[in-house]
This record gives sequence, structure tokens and C-alpha cells, in this order.
Amino acid sequence: MADTEEIDLYEILSVTAGSSKTEIKKAYHKAALAHHPDKVAEGERSEAEVRFKAVKQAYEILYDDEKRHLYDTHGMSAFDPSRGGGMGGEGDIDDLFAQMFGGMGGFAGGGMGGMPGMPGGPGGPGRNVPRKGRSVEQEYEVTLEELYKGKTTKFSNTKNIVCQTCKGSGGKQGAKSHACGVCGGRGAKAVLRQVGPGLVTQETVPCGNCSGSGQLFKEKERCKKCKGKKVVESKNVLELYIPRGALEGDRIVLAGQADQLPDQEPGDIIFTLDEADHATFERAGADLRAELHISLVEALTGFNRVVLTHLDGRGISLNVKQPNGKVLRPGQVLKVPGEGMPVKKSDAKGDLYLVVEIEFPEDGWLHSDAAVQKIRDVLPAPPAPSADETPEEVEEVDFESDADMEEFGAGSGDPRAGNEWEDDEEEEGGPQCATQ
Repeated sequence: MADTEEIDLYEILSVTAGSSKTEIKKAYHKAALAHHPDKVAEGERSEAEVRFKAVKQAYEILYDDEKRHLYDTHGMSAFDPSRGGGMGGEGDIDDLFAQMFGGMGGFAGGGMGGMPGMPGGPGGPGRNVPRKGRSVEQEYEVTLEELYKGKTTKFSNTKNIVCQTCKGSGGKQGAKSHACGVCGGRGAKAVLRQVGPGLVTQETVPCGNCSGSGQLFKEKERCKKCKGKKVVESKNVLELYIPRGALEGDRIVLAGQADQLPDQEPGDIIFTLDEADHATFERAGADLRAELHISLVEALTGFNRVVLTHLDGRGISLNVKQPNGKVLRPGQVLKVPGEGMPVKKSDAKGDLYLVVEIEFPEDGWLHSDAAVQKIRDVLPAPPAPSADETPEEVEEVDFESDADMEEFGAGSGDPRAGNEWEDDEEEEGGPQCATQ
């Protein structure tokens, strides 16, 4: 990993060092779709796989606060096993132990083959073929409209299936195989995955050289159809069904639709739902929230009109009457029962919460003194100050009507300057008290 320090993870995802986790996640989705090996021609897959792995590695490091801090501080050298770092990657178990502890001489047999429970060791099986193949997991972005109404979509899927010409053996009829030189005929090998300085986890994985079978054929004896690979590519059309009311993070499983390998049950294709942001609605469980924009006159006198378009295209109309002079105020919440999101596997729905936002008239709409007087005659008069509330000395001052709170305390170094206080509350989830 001599070139690890030259890798710019931010550049791989097309984000900046100051990007938020939300921006990094969105950039990852976009890049992963653009470089997914299944989206390119067969001749370009090797290159696409390299780019896809680079995108995934960049996301895994930058989305994790601790790993991102390590990268920002030390670069990719923090994840290089040869330098004492390492947050991923795998290698031969003998090589990693030799690198970390100066060799395997301290272990029985000089290698992991002598350790109990490992392939070829005491108590270990001669072949370690998983019962079920590896599943494929992918995030799938859906809109709030699709989650409200439900969605069924079809897509083309390319996967490996067992070659029917050789029945998954990889050789011609009557040909005899020989033991794989990489795994010694065991069909699996032990690897260590380094997860931190001096910390490793042990895994047993199928041998990639023989696809976990432990056996290979000479080149002239290989199956002509699969060329000894035991599997061939096949395309099929799959259907993805997203039920009404599905939630962010729900997993949709297409059972048995991942790659096949001989002597294995095929794995699954698993989609994890990623709910896209919506321009009008916010969601919490089965409830929806939206802003209710009304004019000043509507706030004072009521209204009867369509206030927004729902996720299924229906116009939502409100008839707001103001008995006894009751008015709507900024931030007031109107609750509409049963107009939220559908509840999965039920006919029930959540509720819709409308937060009042009052839009004031444009400047100059009161174009005459007579019009101003009419408004004053209709609206309640301000309370008269009591005698003890009136200062002895009164001075009329000039003012600016379009000031900017960003100028408040600007350049003073005081943390309360500008909008810093409000910004801190938004980022941290509420007012923060200084530790004394």
C-alpha cells in the first residue's frame, strides 16, 4: 500500500472536507449507482469493480466520525496494515501473522493448518463449503409518494448460475480433477481481517481459486461452456414490491436471487429502503408534517380553500371559520386526523400536522392615510401605557428596518455574536449550558 497516502477520499465521492454526513451519504448513493459493475458492459466490469470498491471504502471511512478523524489527521496511512493501522482489507493468515508477530514459529505446525477447528487442522473439516451463498445488499432510494402509494418495479438482473453443461463440476465428462494448490483441496482458507493496531478478527472464507470446491481441472479438460468456472452468466427480470407505508431502513428480500455456486443454496438480494427528502412533507412514523401558508387576512378572518396537494395527488381543502373573533397565529398547529402515512399491513393511517406560517402583505399595500385609518379602526387598539410605565424622559430615535442579525457583535470574538447561539442550538439539538 505504498500509494495509500495519495488517495483523496473526498475527491472519490466528489465532496469537500467540510461536507456533512448527509451530503456524504447522498454522494455515495450517486457514485455507487454510477460505478456499479452490473450497470456497465461485461468488458468494463473489472475497471468498474475497482471504482465501486474505492467508492465504498471512501464512504465507510468518511461516514464514520472516528475513521474520518483518523483520515483527516493521518491520511490513508492510518488504514495501512503495514504501518500498524488498518480498518479493512484481508490477506492470507500466515502473511498477516508474519507481518505482525515476526512469523508463525510460535504456533503448532508453523501455520494455521495446525490450529484446531481450521480447515485441515484437528477437528476441522476437509472442505468448508458454506450451506448458503453470500447475499447481496444494496440501498434503494424511494420517494415519499412511492412509500405512500406502494410501488412495484421490474429490473434486469445479471447473476451467475451453475453451468448445466458440466453440472457445476467445471470439467468435461469423464475428466478427473486435481486438488487446488491455493487451498490444498480444502475449498476454504483462513484469513485475518485487521480492525485496528494489533487487533484482528479471524475468518474462514471460500477459496476464490477453486470457487470453494477444492478441486480444479487441467485447461484442456475444462468445460467448454463455463471454461472451468463452474458457473455462467444469466440474465433474468426481477420484481421489487414496496408495500404501502414502508419505512426508512426496511429491508426487502428477494430470496435466492444472488449468484449461485455448486453445492450451495444461492444467497439473497436485499434492498434497504432509503427515504428521499420531500419538498412539502416531513415524516415521523405514520405521521406527516407540512407548513400551512396563509395570508394575514386569512389568519384574522378564516378561509375555505385547497391548502396543499397530498402525496396521492388529492387536493386537501380546509374550511377554517373564526367564531367569536378567534385568529390563527404563527406556529399554531392544525391536526388533520387520518391524513398521514398508511400503516403497514393495516387500513389505518397516521395524522397530518399543519404548522401555520403567515405571509404578510407586500410593502406599500396601504397606499393612503385613509386606508391606514380604516385598518386602525378595525384592528384592536394597542393598550395604553399606565402612568408608572411612562419614563420621565422620552427620546425619539432613528432606525433601520432591514438590519441583519449577522452584524450583531460582529468582530468582537464573543460567542454570542450574530446567530451563533441559534446555530449551536440547531446543530446540537437544543440550548447548551457551559461547563463551569
